[in-house]
Amino acid sequence: MTDRLPHPLRSDASDNRERILDAARALFATEGLKVPMREIARHAGVGPATLYRRFPTKQTLATEAFTDEMRACRAIVDEGRAEPDPWRGFCLVIERTCELHARSRGFTEAFMSTFPDAMDFVAEREYALRSIAELAHRAKDTGHLRPDFVLDDLVMMLMANRGIHTASKAGRVAASRRFAALVIQAFQASPQHSPLPPVARLASAAPGKIT
Repeated sequence: MTDRLPHPLRSDASDNRERILDAARALFATEGLKVPMREIARHAGVGPATLYRRFPTKQTLATEAFTDEMRACRAIVDEGRAEPDPWRGFCLVIERTCELHARSRGFTEAFMSTFPDAMDFVAEREYALRSIAELAHRAKDTGHLRPDFVLDDLVMMLMANRGIHTASKAGRVAASRRFAALVIQAFQASPQHSPLPPVARLASAAPGKIT
């Protein structure tokens, strides 16, 4: 009897952990890292004590919650580097990185080191930026990427992309795709002005449109 008692407790603890992570991912995606820990606990259906027992700080919670996004970021960068055409690989990284960050406002904050001393994102972020810098250098050599592009332009792009606000995640992703297309044209040495993705209604957009 005594040997069997811990098993359901471990199962309950595991369930609580997953509920907390699911709640954190959902709230971080819509509200960013400013969401209070108590709100995450309420959303997960657990008490604050349970939340803090599993994740003592918001930093540790965010690090765990964004593990999949960091893996996806590395996969995007690796795919871009593996593309035989450096410019095409560079564009792929821009498009997919913007979409990845558009799906979670909190991930952009984490990636940009909101908690630089506590979050375990430093190595992954440095890998991504170093790889993109190498890819950009190759794209410049082909003559497609403008020669005055610097890595800070990419950081500025992520900051601007985070500022997109729409009524839904789908709308935010759609707006981000259009934004990425505009960014690519701005980065191109000789812009070709390809057709842009469809317009998405922004949360702060006034009625009507300019033609």
